[in-house]
Amino acid sequence: MDDHLHTERDDVDDDPGSPAAWLRLSLAEGVGPASVRRLLAAFGLPGRIWRASHHELAAVVGPAIAAAVLKPLAPRQQARMAATLAWLQLPGHSILTLADADYPAALLQIPDPPPLLYLRGNPALLRNEALAVVGSRNATAQGVAHAERFSEELSRAGLTIVSGLALGIDAAAHEGGLRGIGSTVAVIGTGIDIDYPLRHRALAQRIAERGCIVSEYALGTPPLAANFPRRNRLISGLSRAVLVVEAAAQSGSLITARMAAEQGRDVFAIPGSIHAPLAKGCHQLIRQGAKLVDTTQDILEEFAGRQAAPVASKFVAVADVDPASSLVLQAMGHDPIDADTLATRCALDVAALAGLLLTLELAGRVELLPGAQYRRLA
Repeated sequence: MDDHLHTERDDVDDDPGSPAAWLRLSLAEGVGPASVRRLLAAFGLPGRIWRASHHELAAVVGPAIAAAVLKPLAPRQQARMAATLAWLQLPGHSILTLADADYPAALLQIPDPPPLLYLRGNPALLRNEALAVVGSRNATAQGVAHAERFSEELSRAGLTIVSGLALGIDAAAHEGGLRGIGSTVAVIGTGIDIDYPLRHRALAQRIAERGCIVSEYALGTPPLAANFPRRNRLISGLSRAVLVVEAAAQSGSLITARMAAEQGRDVFAIPGSIHAPLAKGCHQLIRQGAKLVDTTQDILEEFAGRQAAPVASKFVAVADVDPASSLVLQAMGHDPIDADTLATRCALDVAALAGLLLTLELAGRVELLPGAQYRRLA
């Protein structure tokens, strides 16, 4: 064992700041990020940590963690380290460490910056002025449209859009961000070599080619539930502000908003109908002091020198639909409504109304909600 440990020390002594040295430290079992930061603060670059004695290490992190640092990597971790070094040789793959000049300055402002970040794509985007856009995984069509449009306009104004590559609002935010010069950054809660969710594999590839994907987790890390709330601090930490598009009263997006506030970031929220479950979280944030926004200019006022670039709406104007459909839209208002009530308002029989509603739904003018209710799309 002593000979093995001596060999590992010799390897890292050659270049105490090499990727291998950083990986060796980050993969040590039982040594968490907080302990790694304490060790780095006390001894400098990772390779210098192994020059210290157990007694010297224990004075910083305690005897148990000191022993874990000095223990040779298990075969599984050695294989992971070898795989990561091979992964780094591929185009567009890189790591950033706390010692790198290019490490995102915004993350250095949060209490617990990751010692090491795994990246696919353009690292320069992590230094851009950024806005996080988050919201429900079970987004409505209106919420998706808001997320795409706001993100596209803000990206065209030069802001980088940060989100979490989840279903719903996150995916829409990335799609919008990719259409502007600011592009987009996806912060994920798995190893960077894991496609999760699988249906976003193609989207992740486009982000890697034209934006950046970021993870603090080692290659091969599966989608563990505990990792996703933790990654939210990086979504807000990389950003100057957070925009919540849709969120239920117990939404995970509220965790991101809370972390943003704790990190000194601004929080914005888009309001919705008082009857809409996915507006409850946004209304809660607004009551707690988040800024209510209904245009991108409301956000850009907080970013000096930037102007919104108008984006054409995907929706058909009311004037562009036939008179009967226009009557239905006017009678519908902007709150969810069931077909029977709407039929009474329009003085139509339910069968005739059903045909008009189907036409409007296919045209992107209304959406069918759970509970057989319809809502007009802006």
